[in-house]
Amino acid sequence: MSQPSQRKIIHVDMDCFYAAVEMRDNPALRDVPIAIGGSSDRRGVVSTCNYLARRYGVHSAMSTAHALRLCPDLVLVPGRMAEYKAVSDHIREIFSRYTQVIEPLSWDEAFLDVTDSAYFNGSATRIAQDIRRVIEAETGLTASAGVAPIKFIAKVASDENKPNGLCVITPEQLEEFVLQLPLKKIPGVGKVTLEKLHTLGLHTCKDVRAFPFARLHQQFGKFGALLWNRCHGIDNREIQVHRVRKSVGVERTLAQDIYERSEVLGIIDELLPKLRSRITSANVGKRIKSQGIKLKFNDFQQTTIAHTRQIYDEDYFGTLLTEVLARRKERGIRLVGLHIGLYDPEDIEQLNLPLPEPEPGSSAVTNASVDSTHVSNQSHS
Repeated sequence: MSQPSQRKIIHVDMDCFYAAVEMRDNPALRDVPIAIGGSSDRRGVVSTCNYLARRYGVHSAMSTAHALRLCPDLVLVPGRMAEYKAVSDHIREIFSRYTQVIEPLSWDEAFLDVTDSAYFNGSATRIAQDIRRVIEAETGLTASAGVAPIKFIAKVASDENKPNGLCVITPEQLEEFVLQLPLKKIPGVGKVTLEKLHTLGLHTCKDVRAFPFARLHQQFGKFGALLWNRCHGIDNREIQVHRVRKSVGVERTLAQDIYERSEVLGIIDELLPKLRSRITSANVGKRIKSQGIKLKFNDFQQTTIAHTRQIYDEDYFGTLLTEVLARRKERGIRLVGLHIGLYDPEDIEQLNLPLPEPEPGSSAVTNASVDSTHVSNQSHS
C-alpha cells in the first residue's frame, strides 16, 4: 500500500438519529417500532426508523404504506426538524472540543482528523471513546465510531459494531482488513454496480486485486480506477472542512399518478424555476458535470438517467425524458426529479488516479475516461 500510515481519522455516526431523538424525548416510543416520515397514505415515505422497525424490513425511502404492511404495529412520527438540527449543532460543538478539522456529512455523521490532536497523548482510539461518552452524557444519544488511517475505511469501520459501538483499524491491520472487505461495503458501490461486480466473480477487495485492471476500467470507466485504488487501501483524500456541493436538484412526489409525456413535461416546467434558483444559489460556475432526470413509478421502482454535460441546457431534459420513458413499461409515474451533477474533489481524484502497469500481452490503458452516460434502476419496495 502507498497510503500514509500516520493519519488518524475518526468517522462518527449517530445511531438511528431522528428516531433516537424521539425515543429519548418520549419514553413510550422506546420499546416499539417507530418510523419518522410521511403520512400513512400511500404517498408517504419513511425518512428513517429505529432498529426494532428494521428487524421487520423497514428502511429509509420506503413508502409508508409498504412499511405498514411489513410492520402493522409501526408507530409513525411526523418528525421535528428544528429539534434534530439543535441536537446536531450540539454534537458538532462536541466534535470541536477535540479538533477543528471536521467534515460534516449530514446532521448525524462526520469525519474528524485527530492526527495532530494532543488529547489522550494523541490516541485516536481514546479520543473516539471519549467523544462517544460525552455525546451520550450530554445528549442522551448513542453514537458509533470507526478509527482508521484513511477516510473510507473509517466510514466502513463505524458501521461494523453498530449500534453504540467502536471499531479501530490500525495501520498494521489495514492490509488484512481491506483484503477481506466485501465490495458491498465500499462507499459508492450501489445495488446495480454490485450486481455487475458479482457477475464478474468479484465479491471482495482481494478478488479485485487479482482482476485485470484494464478489464475493470473497461467495465466501469473512472469508477473502475477508483475501485481499484480502494481495494488496494488507497484513499488520499483530506478532510474537507468546507464541503463542496456534489449536486443540485429538485423533485416532486405527485398526488396522483400520471401516464402521458405531456403531463411529465408539465411537471418539468413547474420544477425548472426552483432548479434555476438553486443553481444560482449554489454558484456552480464551470463545475457542471452532468444533467439528469429521475422517475419513480407506481410500483416504487425508480430509474435515473444522467449524461455528461459541461453546460446546463433546460431543453436537454426533453431528450433525457425520451430515454427514461422507454423504461416505463406502462407504469404510472408518481415522482419526477431533475438534477445537475457537479465536479468535486472526489472526481478530481478519480481523473488523476495513477494507473497500474499493464500486464504482459495486454493493451495499456492510457487514461481514465469519463463515461458519457450513467443509468441506474433502483427499488425501494
